Amino acid sequence: MVDTKNTVKLQNGKNMPIFGLGTSQVSKHEARSAVRAALDAGYQQIDTAYNYLNEDAIGEVLQEYIKGGKVKREDLFIVTKLPMIHMDPKLVKRSIEMSLKNLQLQYVDLYLVHLPIPLAYDGNDENVFPTEASGALKVADKTDLIGTWKAVEELVDLGLTKSIGVSNFSISQLERICEIAKYKPVVNQVECNIYLQQKEMFDACKTLGITITAYAPLGSPGRNDLMKEQGESEGLEDPVIQRISHKYGKTPAQILLRFLIQKGTTVIPKSVNPERIRAR
Repeated sequence: MVDTKNTVKLQNGKNMPIFGLGTSQVSKHEARSAVRAALDAGYQQIDTAYNYLNEDAIGEVLQEYIKGGKVKREDLFIVTKLPMIHMDPKLVKRSIEMSLKNLQLQYVDLYLVHLPIPLAYDGNDENVFPTEASGALKVADKTDLIGTWKAVEELVDLGLTKSIGVSNFSISQLERICEIAKYKPVVNQVECNIYLQQKEMFDACKTLGITITAYAPLGSPGRNDLMKEQGESEGLEDPVIQRISHKYGKTPAQILLRFLIQKGTTVIPKSVNPERIRAR
């Protein structure tokens, strides 16, 4: 079972590991290596998404470790997400079934609506970011977040996911969903780090009983140029974080993650470096 000493209890009573491996913008080859390193290091939560186009590679490793007796399925907490092109309620069940086939699993532990922005579906399941001739994303003609949520709720009843939640939703969108929900979202996954502390979101989610999962918890290392334009240094190189890490004998990454964990979030730092994965 999931180690309850290192979990947060979601509002539906399920336990979610505090720490997980993020796999956004990770190639299939990198995903295989990263997930192996994470499982070897004792990680229980693996976070992926249909949009990342690496679910099948992650599924290969999960089956390798499950069938090899290295881990038990019930000891893992696997998260994936509904893509924006499949937000039409009629497409939701088919979409999670596609993800489950890729992951080679009977169910996921948490299924998230990836973004509150339905994109036009042209029948091509691999075209996850359809664009207009201008290059802008092609948004669906109709937006029905309530209808999408009700379809996602049915996945719980079907046993295809243990818990459901959202990602990148605003406070007003969370409140709308909670007003009509049979099963309230247990998680809102948002960018959160020392430069983007999300105080209003924390306050709202506490009131609604929703747990925050922080992605980019190290300060968006992949966006250095943008952050420098804003007068911000990357979190790992921040002089204050450097001083704290020297004082306590921890790595800057450990300090940044501890800051968020103490606020009650779960965190999913992304890395493809086995040494960094082990040094969580």
